[in-house]
Amino acid sequence: MSVTQFHNGDERFMREALREARKGLGRTSPNPAVGAVLVANGKIISRGHHRGPGQAHAEVECIANASAGDRARSTMYVTLEPCSTRGRTGPCTKAIIESGIRTVVVGAIDPNPRHNGRGIETLRRAGIDVRDGVIWDECTALNEAFNKWIVTQKPFVIAKCGMSLDGRLTKPSGESRFITSAASRRDARNLRAAVDAIIVGAETIRADDPQLNVRGIRGARQPLIVVLTGAGSLPKNAKIFRDRVSIYRNKSLEDVLVDLGRKEITSVLIEGGGDVLGQALDARLIDKVQIYLGPIFTGGDVVAFAGMGAANSQSATRLHRVTYRKIDNDICVIGYTNNLRNLTPVAAVE
Repeated sequence: MSVTQFHNGDERFMREALREARKGLGRTSPNPAVGAVLVANGKIISRGHHRGPGQAHAEVECIANASAGDRARSTMYVTLEPCSTRGRTGPCTKAIIESGIRTVVVGAIDPNPRHNGRGIETLRRAGIDVRDGVIWDECTALNEAFNKWIVTQKPFVIAKCGMSLDGRLTKPSGESRFITSAASRRDARNLRAAVDAIIVGAETIRADDPQLNVRGIRGARQPLIVVLTGAGSLPKNAKIFRDRVSIYRNKSLEDVLVDLGRKEITSVLIEGGGDVLGQALDARLIDKVQIYLGPIFTGGDVVAFAGMGAANSQSATRLHRVTYRKIDNDICVIGYTNNLRNLTPVAAVE
């Protein structure tokens, strides 16, 4: 086997396809976000991206935006392997073959067991030159939630909170509940807009009456709000009831995630409180954390990730691929657990 040989411009044009794909983030679930561009004589002549379930896939939209003559002399760059089976729409491989396009450059291999590698094989059997694995890591990361859900049927789990330097989610009673800046809270709403559901404990609803919405983000889809509760009731006038809400009573977090996965919820954001975050950490259900650290020690009552904790440092959850961002006076920490280590794709070969 030899590693695919890339051509000059492959990375540049694939980044343009990624730019197209990002336009669909938060709108395509349970499908992946995909972007495509057609290139002829070193110039982009057509663009396309998947806009939502049941709508044209990126490749089909891109083909439709170009003339027949342009298609025959162009190369298609697409962030994800074209599908080869019929779902809500027809197979993209068929559309590409019929379009007359002779070269296709693919970013990531589709982890869907129905498609995995078959789309590329179908195109090659039809005489189309296929190069794959161009900036595969970035193309794969774009659909981290879909990649987990399509293989495990369980949603990708992000744990998010804004906490103080002493690990608290609250300030002393009677004070403003916000620990982080307005800029950090705006950033967190962008995260909400990218997931299918938000999970929160009933006590957080009773104590804070949060909105948990994506206000201020143009065109954003409001995620389903999932509330975990015991036998207690929720305030009938709680702000969350302005949006779609699903209530689970006396269910374990793991059972809730399994049920959400069955309902084609591919990603969830756990927003609190500390008990729910702690349950998720203890049960090792978290795939990714996004924590906003405010520069304050509060001594508040509610501890972030209040659970049993690890028996020792060797068994503690450790983060990988950690990044740090400064937002106003806060620090945003993003990292991944090892939950997905067996799903991590490798660079494609031919």
